[in-house]
Amino acid sequence: MAKTYQGGCHCGAVRFECDLEPDAETSRCDCSICAKGRFWKTIARKEAFRLLQGADMLTEYRFGNGIIHHCFCRKCGIKPFGRGTLEALGGVFYGVNVACLDGDAPQEFAAREIVFQDGRNNDWSRPPVETRHL
Repeated sequence: MAKTYQGGCHCGAVRFECDLEPDAETSRCDCSICAKGRFWKTIARKEAFRLLQGADMLTEYRFGNGIIHHCFCRKCGIKPFGRGTLEALGGVFYGVNVACLDGDAPQEFAAREIVFQDGRNNDWSRPPVETRHL
């Protein structure tokens, strides 16, 4: 049964909640933006994600093929989540920044295996050769 988590950016201007399964996978990708931002994510389906406040404080950045909308707080610069559409993930999804979840949630997720993805070569189903710096 899914558990509801809340989270937000550093300054608190952006707040969200999402319903995640107890065994929800977390991952790290080695594409240029995820690697540089040390983005650690878990996936929430469209119907399981709710932006509670701060829509007006978000700015988006897209690069490459533009599939992913990387969402950042205009005030503090933190990326609490990204949004995209991939049929393999059931359509619209949110890549939630695990580090932006409230309370003990990051420690809870850290106890799980982290899946490494080769985003640098657009092959997210395989781990990159090097994962030490992700």
